Amino acid sequence: MSGVASAKRRSNLVIHLILIAGALIMVLPFLWMVLTSLKTTTEATQIPIRLFPAEPSLRGYKDALAQSPFLHYYANTLMSAFMKTLFPVVFSAMAAFAFARIRFPGSALCFFLIISVMMVPNPVFYTPQYMMMSKLGLVNTVTALWIASLVSPFATFLLRQFFLGISKELEEAAVLDGCNPFQIFRHIMLPLVKSALVAIVIIQLLWSWNDLQWPLIINSSPEKLTLSAGLATLVSMFGTDYPVLTAGAFMAVIPMLVLFFIFQRRFIEGVAFSASKG
Repeated sequence: MSGVASAKRRSNLVIHLILIAGALIMVLPFLWMVLTSLKTTTEATQIPIRLFPAEPSLRGYKDALAQSPFLHYYANTLMSAFMKTLFPVVFSAMAAFAFARIRFPGSALCFFLIISVMMVPNPVFYTPQYMMMSKLGLVNTVTALWIASLVSPFATFLLRQFFLGISKELEEAAVLDGCNPFQIFRHIMLPLVKSALVAIVIIQLLWSWNDLQWPLIINSSPEKLTLSAGLATLVSMFGTDYPVLTAGAFMAVIPMLVLFFIFQRRFIEGVAFSASKG
């Protein structure tokens, strides 16, 4: 027994060492970003590499705020992230319930068409979406950032799988009690898929907060850009001020860091839950 216990301890030690090494590999780029934001431009580009700044300075943060309208970036990103999370969760939940519980002609075909969108890379849709925004007069507006993302095929697929796993007896009992389909959806089905909804909210929020390509395509005015697109404008082909760029990047991730520490358990449970069911 002692030999088995000793072998198990060694195995656990190896696993923990691998996990620690992986955690360090993931954390080091973030630490490098924070340290670079406190350096001078010379320290950030010198060879050999200097890990810690000789005299930490907030010059990068001051210049980032002076060179870019960060308050506009934050407002646009918050609005876009909120809309890209609220509408896909609401509309995808209703669509998933309809595909899972309501029989109507062409339901299988409609669901197949929605799922097929997941197989196509997002850049394929940028040209038709831009043409639609142009005809609607929404180019270079904050509305254009989120109005093309009202439904999420992934969220529809994931929630449909959960709705299919709910016992039909609950729905039949609700029908006998006089509930209509919307009442069944609102009062019975949604509470039973709460964990899936939390996972989708987390995934949608992270995706929309980090979205880069579409904001760069649809908007050109600095006051209409998001954080990720605004940071891209700090990169210059004639020489990038890395302390300023990393300072802006750190300020961009602060809201997500705060949310993560506040809702850490929900974040981990939600992502793990979606991974096990998706």
